Amino acid sequence: MTRLIFALFLAALPAIAIAKDPTPPAPPKKVDVGTQAPDFKIKDASGKIIDLAELTAKGPVLVRLTCGCSGCDKELAYFQKLNEAYKGQGLISLYVFKEPDAKMAKYAQEKKLDVLYAVDEKGASWGTFETKSMPTNFLIAKGGKIVSIAAGCEPNGLIANAVSAKAGKLLGTEAVDLKKKK
Repeated sequence: MTRLIFALFLAALPAIAIAKDPTPPAPPKKVDVGTQAPDFKIKDASGKIIDLAELTAKGPVLVRLTCGCSGCDKELAYFQKLNEAYKGQGLISLYVFKEPDAKMAKYAQEKKLDVLYAVDEKGASWGTFETKSMPTNFLIAKGGKIVSIAAGCEPNGLIANAVSAKAGKLLGTEAVDLKKKK
């Protein structure tokens, strides 16, 4: 009798397995290393439209989705050094802050931001770039292909240094050690 029950159980296993709906795999990300950067336009503080496609037609672009919290503020110094180091070689930096306009105008002046920047209080940019992390940095080659995505905040400059190494490689130049420059 035990053998009969066991045999019936084994015979039913395929039906049990088929009855369960397997979890479908997550769809592939549209925004990933090796993919084309998303269609992205945003207004800067003066109301001028910044078009990522126009920027990447000129040269490589670093898009930094960030905020003005204390960690991102400390990390900002390294990204400002990154901008200074590679700007003359064609790198364009675009920072998108998730802060109110009034706060950002004062912040940009205090920090002497020498980059394109915009404000996105509602965070639509994070949806466009398929990330929830703040900050997230997208290094995009001339022509629009994403070559690097670095997410997270590292106030000691480790992420900025990693992005610097990739920017140097992308630009065909020696990477700048941002920790030494700060």
